[in-house]
Amino acid sequence: MNIINIQSLGVTLGDPLFADLTFTISKGDRIGLVAANGRGKSTLLGCMAGDFEPTTGQVTRARGLRIGLVEQNIPANALTQTLYDFVLSGLPSEQADYESWRVDVVLDDLQVPVDLHRKLLKDLSGGWQRTALLAAAWVTEPDILLLDEPTNHLDLNRIALLQNWLGALPRDVPVVIISHDRAFLDATTNRTLFLRTERSRAFPLAFTKARQALDEADADDERRFANDLNKASQLRKQAAKLKNIGINSGSDLLITKTKQLSERAAKIEAAARPAHQEKGAGDIKLSNSGTHAKALVTLADVPVTTPDGRALYKTGTKWITQGDRIVLLGTNGTGKTQLVKMIHRALMGDEPAIKCAPSVVLGYSDQHLSQLDDADTPMTAVAGKFDIGDQRARGLLAGAGVNIQMQDTKIAALSGGQKSRLAMLVLRLQHPNFYLLDEPTNHLDIEGQEALEEELTGHGASCLLVSHDRSFLRNVGNRFWQIERKRLIEVDDPEAFLAAEMDPLP
Repeated sequence: MNIINIQSLGVTLGDPLFADLTFTISKGDRIGLVAANGRGKSTLLGCMAGDFEPTTGQVTRARGLRIGLVEQNIPANALTQTLYDFVLSGLPSEQADYESWRVDVVLDDLQVPVDLHRKLLKDLSGGWQRTALLAAAWVTEPDILLLDEPTNHLDLNRIALLQNWLGALPRDVPVVIISHDRAFLDATTNRTLFLRTERSRAFPLAFTKARQALDEADADDERRFANDLNKASQLRKQAAKLKNIGINSGSDLLITKTKQLSERAAKIEAAARPAHQEKGAGDIKLSNSGTHAKALVTLADVPVTTPDGRALYKTGTKWITQGDRIVLLGTNGTGKTQLVKMIHRALMGDEPAIKCAPSVVLGYSDQHLSQLDDADTPMTAVAGKFDIGDQRARGLLAGAGVNIQMQDTKIAALSGGQKSRLAMLVLRLQHPNFYLLDEPTNHLDIEGQEALEEELTGHGASCLLVSHDRSFLRNVGNRFWQIERKRLIEVDDPEAFLAAEMDPLP
């Protein structure tokens, strides 16, 4: 049974986001909505929910349909509410008075610790804020859930919980999920909609298989287009030959035949449609300036502590050498980011316990992109700090996905995806030979993740990274360090750790 019908839908905001989208959502659908950053995914969810008016086309919803829309961020005016009160506010006021027990049930299902119930939302992590948004939507018992980047800021345990929670929902409740987490989409969806400016495509498959089907369909389109153009070219050549013969012989029949062939060629050319060419959201290009040092970083049984001095673990004797792409594994709170920060300080000359080769040139990005100053503009972050000139800076920014309209606005106004791409551009301009990356794929779309993977693996980059993205760390890592029982040990691969982390929470 169809509960949402989308017919010839289009949205233009300055430039077209998408056009002529026809799509249906039925009971039991678990749909992954995939596109590069800034291509209209969140806008499409808004159209589905009735919160955004499309430019063309229409959305028809089943009578009385209750929609649960889970957006990316807590509304600013709700940050001073407690988590419990925010979820309670999802219920109609008359229902909240005598059915507050529904909040307890939902928070229990989502395994929110009781000690967080009365904490203010502004004091909670981004992951718990996401959980609060989900709980506030589900407490109303909607007929359909629309989820916008639900895994952002979640660790692997919480991603596992979300996967299992979605799997346990009533099967007739459809879910539409925007996510850049490829493994999560594979685990939670049975259909995939690739949103495009024109000719969006849908497949009854989860992401990885749908992506393969999309590539095959695009290749078929390319071959069909080439064949059509070749056929039209052959017809025009025949027409030209007959025209010359007809003129020389004075044959009206050949002149008529020439006209018919030309008309057929014109019809084929008019009907021929070129294969989709994805307009990239911005290239991610890194560089590797090289170094003669064999050991870039040396850890000689360094103690890693919390900011207040509490011991977490010791590193043992470890080396990071050229070409190493080391993934740091560990449960939340074990001290992954603390080690990253210590190595960062060492490379800045402020951590004597860690030895670094003098020739190391660092490229650093943390999970909050704190290396970017929100008060700067993209132009000052690039042209103002690197000797490249304004014209080249604007070209580089446009190539990284920061359009001309955004280049002179405050970085604070950029989307998460634009900030991530700007951070990668700044890294590139530093010409590092060692990358220190803490959650580099936060906010990066799938296209950006794949580009970053290719740059790290294809250019002999050396790096130490932390990531909760299973696909990314599997594709990039060639060494794996795991924090276990207050020691840093080397493991052959991440699979045992990932399997343990993805077990349901007790």
